[in-house]
Order: sequence, then C-alpha cells, then structure tokens
Amino acid sequence: MADQSIPQTRTPQAPTEESVRTTRGGISRRRLLGTAGATGLVLGAAGGAVGYASAPAGATPLTSVGEGRVPFHVKHQPGITQPLQARGHLVAFDLAPGAGRKEAAALLRRWSDTARRLMAGEPSAQDDTGVARDAGPSSLTLTFGFGHSFFERTGLEKQRPAALDPLPDFSSDHLDKARSNGDLWVQIGADDALVAFHALRAVQKDAGAAARVRWQMNGFNRSPGATAHPMTARNLMGQVDGTRNPKPADPDFDQRIFVPESGEPAWMANGSYVVVRRIRMLLDDWEKLSVKEQEGVIGRRKSDGAPLSGGTETSEMDLEKTDAEGNLVVPINAHARITRPDQNGGAAMLRRPFSYHDGIGTDGVPDAGLLFICWQADPLRGFVPVQRKLDRGDALTPFVRHEASGLFAVPGGTAEGEYVGQALLEG
Repeated sequence: MADQSIPQTRTPQAPTEESVRTTRGGISRRRLLGTAGATGLVLGAAGGAVGYASAPAGATPLTSVGEGRVPFHVKHQPGITQPLQARGHLVAFDLAPGAGRKEAAALLRRWSDTARRLMAGEPSAQDDTGVARDAGPSSLTLTFGFGHSFFERTGLEKQRPAALDPLPDFSSDHLDKARSNGDLWVQIGADDALVAFHALRAVQKDAGAAARVRWQMNGFNRSPGATAHPMTARNLMGQVDGTRNPKPADPDFDQRIFVPESGEPAWMANGSYVVVRRIRMLLDDWEKLSVKEQEGVIGRRKSDGAPLSGGTETSEMDLEKTDAEGNLVVPINAHARITRPDQNGGAAMLRRPFSYHDGIGTDGVPDAGLLFICWQADPLRGFVPVQRKLDRGDALTPFVRHEASGLFAVPGGTAEGEYVGQALLEG
C-alpha cells in the first residue's frame, strides 16, 4: 500500500455524445431512456422496443452513474487510467489440458467481443443472462492480461517479456499458490454491482472448455457521488490511501506506466505490467492503536491525509522536520516516508486497488483488506524496489499480510475489428 494516491472517485456527470450509440431504429437505447421521463417520449416513437434495456412508457431516465461509458477500442486497454469504480472482480484462468495457441486466440476473440458489447451497454452475443438488463454501462471496463505460464502453454516462450519474470520472494509474504498467478487474468470494474457481476458471468461462460477458473476475488470502493466533492478514497483502516499517484498530466506518466510503441517485445506496445496482491489487513490489531499511533505508522493525519509535517493532503512532506524534542515529525519507518518515489530512485506505480471483505471467521476476525493493483512499464523498476524497501522496515508491516500475488503482461488496446493479444497470438 504505497503512498501514491488512488485515482479519485468520480462525481456523476451528464451523458456525452460519446455515451450515445445509435440503433437501427435511428435512436439509441441510451438516448431513448435518457429522455423518456423528461419529455414524455415513449418506445412507440421509435417503432417498438429498441435495444437491450426496454423501458416502459414514462420511465425515469438513467442516472449519470448508469450513463457512464468507457470505450473499448482505445490506445491503452480500459481499466487502467479510469477513476476508481465502485465494484470490481478479478479472475485468473488456466488453459484447459490440451488447449494451446489456437484455443487461446479463439478465447481472446470471444472475450474481446463480449467486452466491447457489454461496455457499450449491449447484451453479450451468446446466452446473455439478462442480469444487467435494466442498467446502463455504469462505466464498465474489462482488462485482459497474460501470466508467465501462458507462454509455455501456447508455445510462445520466445515472445515472453523479460519483465514478466517471476517476482522475487519477500520476507513478509504468506502466499497461497492456489490463489496466485495464472495463465490469463481478467479485471472487471463497474459502478453498479449487477453490471460487474453480469460481466464476470459472461467472461466465465465465454471460457467454455478452453480455460478454467484458477482463482477469483471481489472488491469494492466508495460509490460515485457518495461524498460532497471528489475525494481520495479511504481504505478499510480508515486512512486516506495515499496522495502521490502518478497523473496522466505528468510529463513522464506514459514513460513510467506504459511500454513505448518502440518497446520490446513489439506486441506489448502501449501495454503495461500489472502486479496484483491480496493484502489482508489485521484490523483487530490496527484498531487497538490510538489515532496518534496510527498516524505515526502511516506518516499522515487520519482526518484529512495531510503529512504529519503540516499542510494539506497535497502538501509536500518535510522529511527533515523535527519536534521540540528533536524527533522526526514523520517517523523514519513511516509508510508514507518509505514509499515516496524520491526515496526509491524515482520508482513509481499507478495504483488502482479495490477493498475486499470475505466474511468473518469463527474467531470473529474479519477477512478483509486490499486487492492491491498497480501498473507500471517495468515491475523491476516499479513495484519490486518499493516492496523490497518496505520489507526492510515498514511500520505498517505488522498490521498487514500479503496472501496472494500475481504478475501479468497487459497488451495495449485494440483497433476496430481486432481482439486483445492478436499481435502476440497471430504474430
């Protein structure tokens, strides 16, 4: 949990032209539903029930949360730079025995078509369950990646990037191998729980006989519009979870987060590498600390995320400031100090996590924490050096446990008519 801000949750926005898809009847489902309640326009005006979500006469318009739409055909895959979504599902698959490159290509083709359809608010092509029938796209994103083992299974070892070499062992790891890694990885995010589940079910059904689920995890964030104004999210410890995330407006953002178009291997152009960690928070132990003690562990005020050296959340942290007794105001082992890019040779990651809660054990201890998801152009220059430093003396370490881990190569986005990973599987 590095001290780099999570992208802010979005506030509801009015639909844009980009969110409108025109149907054969000349009026889009999205525009039709968005105007039915306000103008008295009913489905009969378009010649009958048009589109996936049929709305009765006088139906209220979709809210701006439902209207949110992320395009599928983009330079970088969706689900990387978008604001945090309220609901997320992570799922890893292993190719079935006997399945190889041909079957993987057909699967990625199916998944890409399903992602394009669902992200536009349309039904999936085969046996749609209707779970999301009444909702808009709700900013749905689907993101696809390849694990280290995928390349051996498909005979593509020569195309496996060096950056995909297994992560080193860390002393704080308590990893469950059954819930780590995998041949294929899918990230699903949306601002509506049913829309997200609908996508998860569609992806699972599309896998068919080609792949089987290795592990699956569910996460959540604050809902859009839940606060009076956009704010950095809080984690389950109640802390403002970082303030120093790289921003797309930064001049070196693409260099840090994405593989350049001239990078190697060529099929990873405009792609990124994602590290996924299931980090359990030992909340009973954490909550025994006073607020002052918690702030000393993090290095920031719990109330507003400002550094203990003073100012606001976005103020620069003064690492040399001392109190009246000569002690450092920001402790030497504070999490926020250790994870600063300028304390790690400039190492930076784009963090886009979800919180999770998987129930309460018979001992009354919650199984809850963070699905840590970070993006970088090279994990050996992003995640690895920061985690190694945390391993050597982070004050937060006694209150967290890394229980699962994965590293995946996520290729760039697709053009119209292409599928994710086509350059690798057909190159």
